[in-house]
Amino acid sequence: MDNKKENIEFEKKELKKENMEEENLAKEKNEADDSSVEAEVVDEKTEQEISGLQMELSREELIEEVKEKDEKIEEMDAEIDDLLSRLQRLQADFVNYRKRSQREKAEMTARGKIELCANLLPIIDNFERALKAEDNVDDFYKGVEMIYNQLLKTFAEEGIEEILAEGEEFNPEYHEALMRVESDNYEEGTVVEVVQKGFILDDRVIRPAMVKVAG
Repeated sequence: MDNKKENIEFEKKELKKENMEEENLAKEKNEADDSSVEAEVVDEKTEQEISGLQMELSREELIEEVKEKDEKIEEMDAEIDDLLSRLQRLQADFVNYRKRSQREKAEMTARGKIELCANLLPIIDNFERALKAEDNVDDFYKGVEMIYNQLLKTFAEEGIEEILAEGEEFNPEYHEALMRVESDNYEEGTVVEVVQKGFILDDRVIRPAMVKVAG
């Protein structure tokens, strides 16, 4: 009887001991799980902090990159403005050079025409004297007259024109008075007769007309 009782007591102790061991294991497991959860929370928080820091750095880098690009764009705009300004100056210089060249060319052409005309004027004067001196209108007269008219036509084609004189008011810019004469047909100060023809090129007097003036 006593042995049976002892066996029962022994079994109770063993059972109690097993229960305690199981409780300890469960407790340790719970603590391990809690530690794991805490570690995961810490790791997640750390990852979030790192991610936030990376985003902040990326934003700053992006801002700095945009700033650098803006500075480069400003430099390029300044270079473009400078190039445009230089181009405009070059264009203006070229236009002025072309105008100056055209003026110089026109001036050289005019001087050449004036010089040629001045050299030919004595010949024209001789033709006029010959025509006035010849009373007989024969073939020779007509030939001389034809050459004379061809010279005047060539002058006109080159822009060289005869200065209007007879019947015009005396103008010292275009007329040179040789004498004053009495006249019933013309008012005082009017050109009565042309002694020698004058010629003009684009308002530039090659030779003034030699005239007699009523006075």
